[in-house]
Amino acid sequence: MVIGLTGGIGSGKSTVIKMFSKFDNIAIYIADDEAKKLMNSSDEIKTQLIAKFGKETYRNNQLNRPYLASIVFNDPEKLKTLNAIVHPVVNDHLQQFILQNVNKEYILYENAILFENGSNAFCDKIITVTAPENIRIQRVLKRDNSTIATVKSRIKNQWNQTKKTLQSHYIIENNTLTKTELQILNIHNILTKTTK
Repeated sequence: MVIGLTGGIGSGKSTVIKMFSKFDNIAIYIADDEAKKLMNSSDEIKTQLIAKFGKETYRNNQLNRPYLASIVFNDPEKLKTLNAIVHPVVNDHLQQFILQNVNKEYILYENAILFENGSNAFCDKIITVTAPENIRIQRVLKRDNSTIATVKSRIKNQWNQTKKTLQSHYIIENNTLTKTELQILNIHNILTKTTK
């Protein structure tokens, strides 16, 4: 069983994952982390990125993140091109991960743009993490050393919370750690049909 976990920027997905990682009968796949690794290790991705964005995309065989970010973040078409190169490889990698973890109760598959890139299609259930916008902005400011305007524009580029929650099976309101932990335990118990 694959359980998709998503949520907008600053909703606190990392905190939620940390709490889920306490359960040893599940496996966790974090799409963004795996994509970063694959962008450095997959020859298929490297070849295509260099063809599309130039030799500057890699320096000393490592992805030149600032260079690539400066190209794609203000150009939706170029971002689409980047995603079209990276996502199929990540999806194949996820399928292998699922096969390697068939003995687990479920796979928690974290993807910030789960709905946006259609990855919700191979999830059995979906959990969306939410938080009030002012809290999300504060979290990102603290974490990224960003500006309010930048954070707001990043929020605007993602699906809004309501649109995500309407298509989800479970919602975790991530405002206080204690309440979040209780919600996670409850969802885990439902998914594994236990009542510990």
